[in-house]
Amino acid sequence: MTACLGSAEDRLTWLTGATMGTGYSVKIVDLPAGIDPESLDHHIAQLLEEVNGLMSTYQEASELSRFNRSRRTDWIAVSPELVKVLEEAQRISRLSEGAFDVTVGPLVNLWGFGPSPYVDDLPPRQQVEAARERVDFKQLQIRRLPPAIRKAQGDIYVDLSGIAKGYGVDRIAELLEAQGIENYLVDIGGEERIQGYGPQGGPWRIAIERPVAGKRSVQRILELDSSAVATSGDYRNYFEREGKRYSHTLDPRTGWPITHKLVSVTVLSATAMRADALATALMVLGPEQGFRLAEREQIAALFLVKTPGGFREQTTTRFTKIRSWALSAGKGYPPADK
Repeated sequence: MTACLGSAEDRLTWLTGATMGTGYSVKIVDLPAGIDPESLDHHIAQLLEEVNGLMSTYQEASELSRFNRSRRTDWIAVSPELVKVLEEAQRISRLSEGAFDVTVGPLVNLWGFGPSPYVDDLPPRQQVEAARERVDFKQLQIRRLPPAIRKAQGDIYVDLSGIAKGYGVDRIAELLEAQGIENYLVDIGGEERIQGYGPQGGPWRIAIERPVAGKRSVQRILELDSSAVATSGDYRNYFEREGKRYSHTLDPRTGWPITHKLVSVTVLSATAMRADALATALMVLGPEQGFRLAEREQIAALFLVKTPGGFREQTTTRFTKIRSWALSAGKGYPPADK
């Protein structure tokens, strides 16, 4: 869908559509002359279909699904795009010591969070343990040239839900820049990439959501002109059994949903793919381990931690260098572009 919005209709072009089980949004300020918005939207949708065709676990014919079904342990030729994403995933896995692990697929499926039918009950502990034994990023090997991947054990199952949306955002950004587009905000399911100026002529204003279930409100506004942003949280994706709340965020190291007090973490990085994976890793690690890792690696991150009275913000040193406003700042609070 194509629309012109804002106080200066000639400046803002807004393209939207569905992808990856969610939606995409592309806002462009001062679209260069000669570029047809509908044609550009078609190319974006086509690009995202290609990404899904490589990395979706919901499409049986995707490159990743074919790899997951195979029990071969020799090298299997794949696309350079899949290798690129898996290489980044493995870097974050090593950095987080397995808190982020794309071989988490058996656990995702067991808990009913993947393409398998929804499970309306807690899986037995022995099944969780059996699935966890199939999770180990070190059992997945990657070769760049010629591009190929292999399993050290045949039942490895890769799930890229913690990084693929970010990669899709980056691919759209590359497409825009190749067209000479310099001012944009790309979003897929909350993973974003920002470049240039926003519709008011200044930095883009990005809203960080307050983690309150069943209600949408803003915790903080960021002003950005060149960055990628990703947020991971469990305040919307959870279920309850016998009075206990279970997050959809699984810890690959234990096989069980996370239980700590971190409710969301927002990460800024150079690419949306990296921000996406880092946000997932820090969410699994929690407010103490995750914060220590983020500080050590100089990651710009905002942690929202649950307290008896509400939420507490915890920001890394790198994050404090970013211009932002908390909702409690009072009058003069700037509106968000997203």
